[in-house]
Amino acid sequence: MSGMATPELSGRVALVIGAGSIAPGIGIGRAICLTLAREGAHVVAADNDLAAAQVTCDMVAEAGGSAETSEVDVLDDASVEALVARVIDRHGRLDILHCNVGLGKSGPSEVTSAADWRRISDANLTSLHVASQAAIPTMRAQGAGVITITSSIAGIRYPGFPHLAYSATKAAASHFATALAVELAPDNIRVNSIVAGLIDTPRIGVTLAKSYGDRDEAQMRAARDASCPMGRMGSAWDIAEAALFLASDRAGYITGTSLVVDGGLSATVRQPAAV
Repeated sequence: MSGMATPELSGRVALVIGAGSIAPGIGIGRAICLTLAREGAHVVAADNDLAAAQVTCDMVAEAGGSAETSEVDVLDDASVEALVARVIDRHGRLDILHCNVGLGKSGPSEVTSAADWRRISDANLTSLHVASQAAIPTMRAQGAGVITITSSIAGIRYPGFPHLAYSATKAAASHFATALAVELAPDNIRVNSIVAGLIDTPRIGVTLAKSYGDRDEAQMRAARDASCPMGRMGSAWDIAEAALFLASDRAGYITGTSLVVDGGLSATVRQPAAV
């Protein structure tokens, strides 16, 4: 991690919520941790699965970066508040908060119960509010801070299969960032969302394969690749590089925006399943 004489994020503390991976490999949260650490940030990798967060932390250390793990349950307000408080108590500051949470339930809307809806909404929306409100006083006292949210193309268009609760809450997550950004702009706290397109992560083989009908995983991946104008899904690193940019001083005048990282998918009428 010595590619730059002065790493962009040197001396900054970054908290990434959702830093593990549901299966072996590089998910979005893990890639964000590695990328922020590469540029000098001390990263707190937080996840409900502490073992998965530890894998991320170990990978950061192996690459020469600085990281620690912390456990959090985004469905428990007190757990989220305590996480942010621990980071601030330990380090005396919090410069970057990245919320990388995404629960959903694919399939026809009638299979999503009211309890499912509340759980998905609490994870994808309420946790953003709780984490942000816990971080804002310290960021305000510092005179600067960055809050970034991983959103989804499902929040701006139909993704090609029924995914109602996820889609609705991700649309709301992007607008959450926009509304909060205006409120916090006078405090020099920037808030943005990243609208991720079809991204090839370990999660899709676990959570989405059945959403593509009778296709096996290889066929599902091929359909997703073919749906993208660039002919391939994005990688977790594509989202991580966007997160790095938004966290850096290069994006110092960017707030209240949704950065779409989708290989051109939202510019087309093609659908992922219609290939």
